Amino acid sequence: MNTATRRRESFPKRLRRSLMSQYLLLVLSAILLIPFSFPLVGLMIGLPNWWADQADKDNPYHDGARLERIWHEEAAKLGGAAPETIDSELRRLHTVYSKAGMFWVDGSGNTRLQLPEQQLLPRHWNADYTVQFMKEAANGTIFTIVAFIGTSRQEGFLVFQMDRERMISLRAGANHSDGAIVSAVMLLVLALYLLMSLLFFNRIRTRLVRLQSAMTSPAAGGIPNPVAVDRTDEIGQLELAFNSMIEQLEAGRLREAEEEQLRRNLIAKLSHDLRTPLTTIRGHAFSLVQENLSEKGVQSLRLIDRKVEYVGQLIDNLLSYTLLSSGKYPYEPKSIDVVRMARIQFAGWYPAFEQADFVIDLDLPESAVYWHVDPRWLERVLDNYLQNVLRHARSGRYIAFHIVTDGGGQIRIADRGPGMAGQSEDKGAGIGLSIASLMLEDMQLRSEVRSSEAGTIILIRPDDSI
Repeated sequence: MNTATRRRESFPKRLRRSLMSQYLLLVLSAILLIPFSFPLVGLMIGLPNWWADQADKDNPYHDGARLERIWHEEAAKLGGAAPETIDSELRRLHTVYSKAGMFWVDGSGNTRLQLPEQQLLPRHWNADYTVQFMKEAANGTIFTIVAFIGTSRQEGFLVFQMDRERMISLRAGANHSDGAIVSAVMLLVLALYLLMSLLFFNRIRTRLVRLQSAMTSPAAGGIPNPVAVDRTDEIGQLELAFNSMIEQLEAGRLREAEEEQLRRNLIAKLSHDLRTPLTTIRGHAFSLVQENLSEKGVQSLRLIDRKVEYVGQLIDNLLSYTLLSSGKYPYEPKSIDVVRMARIQFAGWYPAFEQADFVIDLDLPESAVYWHVDPRWLERVLDNYLQNVLRHARSGRYIAFHIVTDGGGQIRIADRGPGMAGQSEDKGAGIGLSIASLMLEDMQLRSEVRSSEAGTIILIRPDDSI
């Protein structure tokens, strides 16, 4: 989807596809979830309290104030009653509150009926013991109610005792857990929001990692594969732009391949078409040499012949470079004796260097040096280098051609010309040297060139000997 199409879309549509709007919706959902969680909190709090209330109805011991009120009322009813009546009423109360301890003391301070029997109680209560009992009952772990019989203190008193741990109300315990329930619900809401955020950003990360993988893992040809676009948000727009870029790269590569093929065909055709007129020119020049010409005419014909030969070599080099760069130049490697091949090769060049008054320094060993290369390619490389010396280093009048056997063998060609940076009459575009470099690279040979104003040294050796 291009920019113009996006501009024509309505704002709500763009907003729905936006990652920012999706995340804001996520945040808003989390905020709205808080008030909607209040009924859940109320239900979680109300159910335990209702259950506790129902359970407390069956627990006669949970309300200490109620027990105290009932006990005082029962003691007041027994005013003026006979001891047997008091014993009987106390037994009835014990059937209701069977887990409690009960006893009564008469007006004379004598301990009467005990339910159940308590060994620690004295048979007769004096003032000191009574004060000590009341003090321990007020601060101890036993809930104690003391109620005077009747309306005066002369008829004695009833005592109710209960372990405080058995009097804990379930509703009170539920009230203590209300804060924990609220905290748990809030933590649940927060955890749900964090989980949704994690899923949201993990989805974004997965898509970005997929796009990164497509960018860094190109397919055949060096161009990445397109990615699948399943959403139209910001990342989806980035994926669309990435796919569009891939289409443009692919189209450019196809155009480049077509142009390269056209260029190669053009060079091949031009090379073929130029050979015929050059051959004709050389033939006519040779015929003119046989005529009776002046010295100046002979020199001109020689110059024409030399230039025609040079143009023919340029055409050959151009065609060879085109074939090499396209991988269509025949290559047939085999094991050859480099020393023998170089001796034969330089023998063909020897007269040319001798005629140009070069000092020839030839040093070829008697032992053989074997390389696994294409002999025609290596001959072409040596021809290009020797021709370069003859043509551009003529001012130095020196050529050195050495082969050493150490380190897998090495060919050394040296001259004393102006160097590759210097100027010469026949200096060209350097296609011959480019052809030599391509051939050496394909034959797994390495050339090292050291050039200065004092001359040029070229070293050729196998890559594994570096």
